[in-house]
Amino acid sequence: MNKQEKNQLIDNLTEQISNNSYLYITDIANMNVESTGKLRRLCFKRGVKLVVVKNALLAKAMERSGKKFDNLYDVLSGHTSIMFADQASTPAKLIKEFRKTSEKPILKGAYVEESVYIGDVELDALCSLKTKNELLGDVIAMLQSPAKNVISALQSGGQTLSGVLTTLSEKPE
Repeated sequence: MNKQEKNQLIDNLTEQISNNSYLYITDIANMNVESTGKLRRLCFKRGVKLVVVKNALLAKAMERSGKKFDNLYDVLSGHTSIMFADQASTPAKLIKEFRKTSEKPILKGAYVEESVYIGDVELDALCSLKTKNELLGDVIAMLQSPAKNVISALQSGGQTLSGVLTTLSEKPE
C-alpha cells in the first residue's frame, strides 16, 4: 500500500469517526470465516458498520478527528476492528448476543458521546445505556408525574365531597 492509498484510508476513517458519536473498538482475530460472516450479517441487520483496520491508521484517523480519545490509544494493539452505530447500546448488545455462541468479539474499548469505556468488563454498562428518545421519555414522565398527582387529588377530593353531601342529603332528619 503506497502513501497516497494510506492517506485516503485515513481520510475515510477520519470522516466516519467524525460523523459518529458511538465507536466500539473490538478484537475479532482468529474467528473462522463462518463466524465472521455471521457477525457481519448480524451487524448489517442491526445497522452497525463493522470495519477491520490497522492500528496505526486508526490512531492517525482518531488524532485527525479532533475528538478526545486519550485512553483509547492504549487499546490499539493486536487485531482491531471498529463498530459504528447510530445508538449507544446497539453494538454492546450485539456483542453480548453473539458471544453466547462464540468467544469473540472482545470489547477493547468504546467511545460513547465523549465518554470512554475501556475493556470487556464495561460491556454490561454499555448494554444498559439508554437512547436519546428513552431519556426524553423518562424526563417527560417525571415532569408529568406531579401534575397527574395534583389532578388526581383534586378529582378524588371532589368525589369525596360529593359523596359526603349525598350521604348527608339522604340521611333522615
